[in-house]
Amino acid sequence: MGQVPVLVTGGAGYIGSHAVLALQDAGWPVAVIDNLTTGFRFAIPDGVPLYEGDIEDAALLARIFAEQKIGAVMHFAGSIIVPESVENPLKYYHNNTAKSRALIAAAVEAGVKHFIFSSTAATYGIPEVSPVTEDSPKSPINPYGMSKLMTETMLADTARAHPLNYCALRYFNVAGADPEARTGQSTAGATHLIKVAVEAALGKRSHVGVFGTDFDTPDGTGVRDYIHVSDLAAAHVLALEALIAEPQRSLTMNCGYGQGFSVLQVLDAVDRVTNRKIERKLEGRRAGDPDSLISDNRRIKATLPWVPKYADLDLIVSHALAWERKLTEIRGEA
Repeated sequence: MGQVPVLVTGGAGYIGSHAVLALQDAGWPVAVIDNLTTGFRFAIPDGVPLYEGDIEDAALLARIFAEQKIGAVMHFAGSIIVPESVENPLKYYHNNTAKSRALIAAAVEAGVKHFIFSSTAATYGIPEVSPVTEDSPKSPINPYGMSKLMTETMLADTARAHPLNYCALRYFNVAGADPEARTGQSTAGATHLIKVAVEAALGKRSHVGVFGTDFDTPDGTGVRDYIHVSDLAAAHVLALEALIAEPQRSLTMNCGYGQGFSVLQVLDAVDRVTNRKIERKLEGRRAGDPDSLISDNRRIKATLPWVPKYADLDLIVSHALAWERKLTEIRGEA
C-alpha cells in the first residue's frame, strides 16, 4: 500500500503531535499546519515541515497540498473546552465548524482523497445507555459536541458528492503521553483529569476538584473511559490504511477501551503511582456531566487490526507523570 504524504492539522497540539509520531514511526511522510495558539513547536519532531498558519487560509492550504503532494488529511485543529463552548459558542462554531468547512473545501479542490477527523463522544450528549455504540442517538448538549457533529455531517455530505472518503473517530477520555516522553499534554490550565492530577502530585496545583459525588455510580463520582493517547494515535494510522484500501468506504468509530474508571479510582491510581496523597476538594456537579460514559468499541476492533498496547490505568498515569516531569525541565520551571 502506498504511503501518501499526510497533512496533520493541529500537529503541534496534544493528540496531533502523537499522531505525527505514530505516522513518522510507521514511515509515512508528514507535514503539519498549526497556528500555535495552543500548540508547541517543541512537540514537532525534527525534519517534519511545520507551516505556521490557519486552516481557513485557502491560499496557504493550496500551497501546502502542492508542495508536499498531500494525499490525506488528519484533522485535529480545533477548540476543545466544553464549558468555554457554552460561554462562547460562536468561537466554537468558527474554530471547529467554519474552519473545518474551509479545510474540507481546500482538500476537495486539491484532489485529496482521504480525510480523518478528530471527533468526540460529546456528539452523543447524555446517552441513555452506556456503553455507547456509534448508532446511539446523537444529541449534543453543548456547542463543542454540536460543532463536531456538524463537521461529521459536512464530511458525510462531501464524501457523497466528491471522490473523498473519511473516517470520523469519536474519542472518549484521552490521557497519558508518549511512552518515550517525546511529547505529551502540554497545555497550561488543561482540564483533563489525569493531567490535572499529575500536576497536583508534582506540586503545580494545590488540589484536584471532584465535581459531583452523587452520580449513579458505585462510588458516586463520574465514570469515564480513559484511552491512552498513543493507542489513539495508532488507531488513526490504521484508519488511514483502511481508507486507502477501500476508497469507496467511509467509517465512523468510537475510540475507547470499553472500560470505565471513576474520578476517585483515577485519583487513587495517581496516589499509587506517585506514592503520595493528592488533596481532593469535593465540589458540586458541572452541568451536563453524565453519570457514566463508556465506549462500545466493538466496531473499531472488528474494522481495524487495532490492539491497544497501553490499556492499563496505572501505566497511563505513569506516562502522564513522566511527561509532566519532562515538561518542567523544558520550561525551566522550579
